[in-house]
Amino acid sequence: MHILVTGGAGFIGSNLVDVLMEQGHEVTVLDNLSVGKVSNIEHHLSSDRFHFVNDSILNVGILERLIRQVDLIYHLAAVVGVKYVVDDPLTAIVTNVRGTENVLEMAFKYWVRTVIASSSEIHGKSTAVPLKEDGDRLLGPTTVGRWSYSDAKAIDEYFALAYAKKGLPVSVVRYFNAYGPRLDPKGYGSVIAKFFTQALRGEPLTVFDDGRQTRCFTYVADTIRGTMLAATVKEAAGQVFNIGSDRETSINELALLIKELTGSSSEVVHISYEEAYGKAFEETRRRVPDVTRAREVLGFEAQVPLDEGLRRTLDWFTGES
Repeated sequence: MHILVTGGAGFIGSNLVDVLMEQGHEVTVLDNLSVGKVSNIEHHLSSDRFHFVNDSILNVGILERLIRQVDLIYHLAAVVGVKYVVDDPLTAIVTNVRGTENVLEMAFKYWVRTVIASSSEIHGKSTAVPLKEDGDRLLGPTTVGRWSYSDAKAIDEYFALAYAKKGLPVSVVRYFNAYGPRLDPKGYGSVIAKFFTQALRGEPLTVFDDGRQTRCFTYVADTIRGTMLAATVKEAAGQVFNIGSDRETSINELALLIKELTGSSSEVVHISYEEAYGKAFEETRRRVPDVTRAREVLGFEAQVPLDEGLRRTLDWFTGES
């Protein structure tokens, strides 16, 4: 197949590209390198089955030229990471909403099966754990900028499901805290990346609030496998899937795991959300996916244990992979 991956130079996107290339597909990556890196895909540049376009999903002309040539779209391009969203909510909203609208409009025009990458942020502050795909969303006020990302992704899903209602084979995958090789070492989109960077530098591991908040960390190979199943299982069309591990880990526990793995002497310190992001910020305490639908429809379950995934990620951070 000829497959388009938007955001294919990013963390998840480039790992997806690796698998698609290994399978023998022709792959086109569209990425403006605002977050993605050429270094993530440079090992494919010499292949005649690989094409890289340095441009934006906001460029409708480029999108149309690419989409009319492909058989499948993985739409992963987005502004992600709480820090990026809080610092520049306008760019995040425009990119995440208008960009997805553009992709789906062209996919509909040329009738191309599409997978839209969404986020566990959709669920907001919901306490109805485990979080189901069709569960109620609970968000804070519009004055708290971080919730704009949740709303933008929700609009993406509305677009996708509206096109699905018109018959377009489109699926949505909600990612739950993916991690692994090629994480941004600056840690903008991942607490795991932040902790590894701090631990390896001997800096304090900064835990927000009391550290008892929990997340379900999903190794990137599992994230990709779930994404590809959503693109290939016929029954997945028109549906939304939580793609993640359902193992709940506190941020305090994560910090201690990474200290142990790295052998770091770094201390663990707690800082307030206000100190990190300013006064107008809110966070959710627990985020655990209900993976029943993904298991029953896709045959998906996360397989890589957290300790093993962290070891593989450390190998990448230290250049041993």
